[in-house]
Amino acid sequence: MSEEKDWQDEKQRVDQVIHVIRNKMEQLKDKAGDLKEKVIDIRKDFWDDVTVNLDDPDDIIETQASLKQQAEFLSERERSHGHMSKQIDTLQRLEDSPYFGRIDFVEKGYDKPESIYIGIASLMDEQDDDFLIYDWRAPISNLYYDYPPGEAKYKTIDEEIEGEITLKRQFIIRNSVIKGMFDTGLTIGDHLLQSVLGNTADTKMKSIVATIQQEQNQIIRNEKSDLLIVQGVAGSGKTSAALQRVAYLLYRYREVLSSENIVLFSPNPLFNSYVAKVLPELGEENMKQTTLFQYLDTQIGNKLTVETPFAQMEYYLSEAGKNYAARVQAMSYKASLNFKQMIDDFGTSLEQDGVIFRNIRFRGDMFISKQQIKDYFYSLEETMSIPLRMEEVAKWLLTKLTELEREQREEDWVIEEMELLDKSDYLEVHNELQDETRFSEDTFDDHVREEDLLRKKVVADKIRPLKEKVKRKYFVDVKKTYIQLFTTLKPTEVDHLDLPEKWEEICKQTEKFISKNYLTWEDATPYLYFQKMLLGFNANRTIQHVFIDEAQDYSPFQFAYLKKIFPSSRMTLLGDINQAIYAHAIEEETLLSENIETKHERITLTRSYRSTKPIVEFTKAFMPNGHLIEPFNRDGAKPVLMEVENTAIANDKIETAITDFQTAGHQTIAVICKTMIESNVVYHRLKHKFDVRLMDEETHTFQQGILVIPAYLAKGIEFDAVIIHDASDQVYHKELEKNLFYTACTRAMHDLLMISLGEPSAFIKEVPREKYTHYKIHAIRKGQ
Repeated sequence: MSEEKDWQDEKQRVDQVIHVIRNKMEQLKDKAGDLKEKVIDIRKDFWDDVTVNLDDPDDIIETQASLKQQAEFLSERERSHGHMSKQIDTLQRLEDSPYFGRIDFVEKGYDKPESIYIGIASLMDEQDDDFLIYDWRAPISNLYYDYPPGEAKYKTIDEEIEGEITLKRQFIIRNSVIKGMFDTGLTIGDHLLQSVLGNTADTKMKSIVATIQQEQNQIIRNEKSDLLIVQGVAGSGKTSAALQRVAYLLYRYREVLSSENIVLFSPNPLFNSYVAKVLPELGEENMKQTTLFQYLDTQIGNKLTVETPFAQMEYYLSEAGKNYAARVQAMSYKASLNFKQMIDDFGTSLEQDGVIFRNIRFRGDMFISKQQIKDYFYSLEETMSIPLRMEEVAKWLLTKLTELEREQREEDWVIEEMELLDKSDYLEVHNELQDETRFSEDTFDDHVREEDLLRKKVVADKIRPLKEKVKRKYFVDVKKTYIQLFTTLKPTEVDHLDLPEKWEEICKQTEKFISKNYLTWEDATPYLYFQKMLLGFNANRTIQHVFIDEAQDYSPFQFAYLKKIFPSSRMTLLGDINQAIYAHAIEEETLLSENIETKHERITLTRSYRSTKPIVEFTKAFMPNGHLIEPFNRDGAKPVLMEVENTAIANDKIETAITDFQTAGHQTIAVICKTMIESNVVYHRLKHKFDVRLMDEETHTFQQGILVIPAYLAKGIEFDAVIIHDASDQVYHKELEKNLFYTACTRAMHDLLMISLGEPSAFIKEVPREKYTHYKIHAIRKGQ
């Protein structure tokens, strides 16, 4: 009877809250409508309400003040309308599902409990006296995530409040109606998680505020760590927790922090699309999002072509080419802090000699030679840093160009150029002349003055591009100076830096690539670091928080570079060491390694929520420390391995499986291949029978359906069913490919099928046979 009464009471409360939400929404819509009409009227009558008078200087000042006042008035009304629209959006989200949790808390010194309902945003009653719903980020809401019924405490800005939780309850509310209600303990109950995790995969990551676990809450509300490292197993919710962390920080520090002060480095553009809805769902604007490749490529500029990390991955996985061994060694060594030290040492030597400069020419003639620039550079004080000396050189060159500009105005070539000017150029000079004479009592020959102005304009237009190049320090030949690192340094000078065995071959390869204006991915960060070392690091101090997802794929050198660029930022690194798939991870430490030297706080997430228990039990069995991974107790079918004799059978089984998975109601089915080359072959074969999409590094949106994708692009994304296209030992055999195979398998939420063309991968053989179903399928021969 008590349960029935609780249900009725809670149902009645939901109805009351929905009534308040709808009333507030109506009131806001009326106000917003009136305000919108006022904004439209202000825009329409803008110039009617401004006094425009340009007759004398005082009138001009008065006109400017009038314009400014009217613009500020319009801007303030537009801001108010925008704020109301945002409030309406929040209320609309609350109308569907106003809250998901309740705790009854008796504060120490009080007798009666207070019922605290928790949702994605706060809501006051109609008198704005009491909270009907608390925002999940409010200090008191921490009780819900961190404590079971019993003694509990939470921190406000001023103090710590102790008490007792007498009830902890969860709700599933959809379309303003309670669908489920459960009383629970410490963890967010299995009922709610089962209902969320049992759904089909979505094309966008969803907010997880209703199902945040205690260990995820530690990530979200961490405020003190300058460097927070989250090692989370596949499907542990680390990325979701990170996005909720962004929302929490924006709420907690809303007076001093905005989404413009936060940047997320994600693994690929597809992932950016996948996570794009999480923050807007919580009423926050998305932070800046980029990939490391996009960031470096923009900084390097268009003079050099930069290899993408995925092109590097394709090369590594292909195991082809006569210089393959040297290139793989380069991938590891150029990722290391030893190589950074080599560049630092080289930079120190350049303080004495070695920087290469470019000639500066004007109209085809030598103006200042590279030797003159070099002589001036090395004549400056040795105690000055290289970037400071470059600034001095730039000032010196700009002074020389200004002198040249004055001298050239009297040259005959200027007359010829004047004859080629457009009418608009003459009009511009005429207007300038009019402005000069308007307030002047002096009289002079307009024709002579006009010619002076035209000469000045012609020469200024010619010299302007040179000045711009000088300001950007194009007089430094960064490329040729960098190449010296591989052509002039003797191995004996740097052998203390643990040079790889094939260093001399690496040097020849690097010189060849860069001479052709091509930067391999392993050279992108070192080259940019070297460029900044010469020209100056423009530290970005507006970014207060940097988030790096799939941080295990970042090299120590790349991380050191980002710390240099974002010196004032707190950093949150998220990843899974079991999914480190880049070549440098073979020999170099990753950012998630236990013995990373940088001072940090580490949170480890060992529980996997994405996949069913049978899939997790299978994948963890072939990974080092896999015994530490805990599956969430969600049942499902065992993974299936089909060992087939030839390609025809493999193709038939894949097509049958896709049809079966569709019949089972799976919305997103991924055929995961090892490489892009393999993915292309599979896509062209399947597209004749199914509506299938090929996902590559240029794909920016994730859609439901049948997808073909290389394993390294599938990171962070989940699918209802996964088909591993070829799980044979011929395809997955190297140690690093174990991580790639693990990444591919752990994308599956409900079903995992592995097709092996011949002998299965040795990684599968490490798994006890009872953890998966194994079929051997032979071709049917004539006569059988």
